[in-house]
Amino acid sequence: MKFGYREICLEHDTGPRHPETADRIRAIRRGLAKRHGVEYHDGAPADRDAVEAVHDPAYISEIESFCADGGGTWDADTVAVEETWDAALASAGLARWAVEEAIDGSDGRQTPFAIGRPPGHHAEFDEAMGFCFFNNAAVAAHWAVDHAEGVDSAVIFDWDVHHGNGTQDIFYDRDDVFYVSIHEQGLFPGTGEVLETGGPNARKTILNAPLPGGSGDEEYTAVVDELLDPAIERFAPDLFVVSAGFDAHRHDPISRMRVSTEGYGHMTDRVRTIADRHDAALAFVLEGGYGLDALAESVGMVHEVFDGREPVEPDGDVLSKAERVIDDVRAAHEL
Repeated sequence: MKFGYREICLEHDTGPRHPETADRIRAIRRGLAKRHGVEYHDGAPADRDAVEAVHDPAYISEIESFCADGGGTWDADTVAVEETWDAALASAGLARWAVEEAIDGSDGRQTPFAIGRPPGHHAEFDEAMGFCFFNNAAVAAHWAVDHAEGVDSAVIFDWDVHHGNGTQDIFYDRDDVFYVSIHEQGLFPGTGEVLETGGPNARKTILNAPLPGGSGDEEYTAVVDELLDPAIERFAPDLFVVSAGFDAHRHDPISRMRVSTEGYGHMTDRVRTIADRHDAALAFVLEGGYGLDALAESVGMVHEVFDGREPVEPDGDVLSKAERVIDDVRAAHEL
């Protein structure tokens, strides 16, 4: 795979006890150094226009001033320093780089993956939260749909353990971006209910699968096969963006989910198959993941799938509580 990376993303300093640290990116790069066929590209930072396309200009100016004054604690979870401004623009720019590469034909072993930070999927139109300042995947998807030749619609599939309230907020009433999220029910930020399906101008373009704690490979695979796949069949996207958080891993410290490293490989294989079927450009954008070894192994697994590895298919039973959620989503979306 091609990986987007910029050194400035390491300068976003959240402090010694914060889970979202530069060590996450360092761990990923150490893990990838052991693998074949890894390329790095630095892309370019997002410009003001790209970020303002999905965020309130007044909010962006507030973030800029906050960082210029030395940063501090924006909220209980979200911390900034002076360098955060440049890091956030770089992270958004890397997401756009990944989407541009995918649209330009990078696929197979050249499939792009942006590993910037801070992450983005909690950043709403006019608010930073959950470690996020600018919504990286939203910046990239909006640019593609509005400006890229041959891209009229996009899917953002968010497999981070937390619901991407920011991505949902930004695209809730748009019919050209379909947002799909698998997340742990009841976890921060408390959004992402089954009946949140889109605004009056975009019905059925938000699909939320809030799975119970303890869900793992079997449950995630069931959501992909029984919900994501048929929903995308109806939507027929030109672009497929994965908001790739790895905090649903069984060894991540901040969730109760049970996805294995092999499970992420299997989901990657499924996503690749779906994107290929629709001839949709495919790009990955890093979100969460806070167990350093689990994060590095999972990103490495995604890479290995594109390098020829065939992941093991899960063969266990789906939890009955998860089956009920899947049935509810199927009914809400008439799948």
